[in-house]
Amino acid sequence: MQPRRSVLYMPGSNARALEKARSLPADSLILDLEDAVAPEQKAAARSQVLAALAAGGYGHRECVVRINGLDSEWGQADLEQLAGSPARALCLPKVETPEQIRQAAEALDAAGTDQQLWIMLETPRGVLAAEALCAASPRVAVVVLGTSDLAKELRVPHSPDRIGLLASLGHCVLAARAHGLDIIDGVHLDLQDSAGLEASCRQGRELGFDGKSLIHPGQIAAANAAFSPAADELEHALAIETAWQQARARGEAVVVVAGRLVENLHVAEARRLLALAAAIRQREAAIS
Repeated sequence: MQPRRSVLYMPGSNARALEKARSLPADSLILDLEDAVAPEQKAAARSQVLAALAAGGYGHRECVVRINGLDSEWGQADLEQLAGSPARALCLPKVETPEQIRQAAEALDAAGTDQQLWIMLETPRGVLAAEALCAASPRVAVVVLGTSDLAKELRVPHSPDRIGLLASLGHCVLAARAHGLDIIDGVHLDLQDSAGLEASCRQGRELGFDGKSLIHPGQIAAANAAFSPAADELEHALAIETAWQQARARGEAVVVVAGRLVENLHVAEARRLLALAAAIRQREAAIS
């Protein structure tokens, strides 16, 4: 299992940021060649990211590179040079059609690499096509919401409850889950609003997201806490697994835990939470 509680954007043009990322407790890093890089720095940032990946030292952190759009003057070169690199995945911005995904997948096929694709849904067309995009290639592993661009396109305010985005968020979660994909919530822009960040993380988990994309290292702790199973959840999950195993050993078909009937679906969710917690513990042990 791959925890993706905290997914931190790091500008590919900033050498100090790429170095600092090697010591941060984020689950995943998106080394960014798109929004965070000025046009005149695109080629240099690409070379710098490639050098950082080759140097390694990122440990357990899943390294992903967000390339420029394939319709831009830099996207094709990004794709060609990063295919086969140590990056675990390439992140495609503003995806709206399956053809964009297939084009990237074909380049990865030609490079003979097992790299994944992460796709960003950040426009109304992308959200409406979410189901087709999730099904476009077996290489698609993760969906990332670009809520800043989406809010602009939808003409909705960045209100604390994100009410104008809820329909889009739920639709994308549904599409991702239909195809067995992880999905990451959009960023929280106010770096001074720690309470708002925590509330947004809680809401994201309640909506079904696996983690949150972040724009500053100071946001990592809140995301890791919100998207980790809580102690009472793990206690209940362990009780379900134990009762289920004991009932199976006795040949019983009916299991009741805390007054509630337990079925196969509850056991499956309990095991997922326990596996996630184990993966998180292993990751934290590696950091310490």
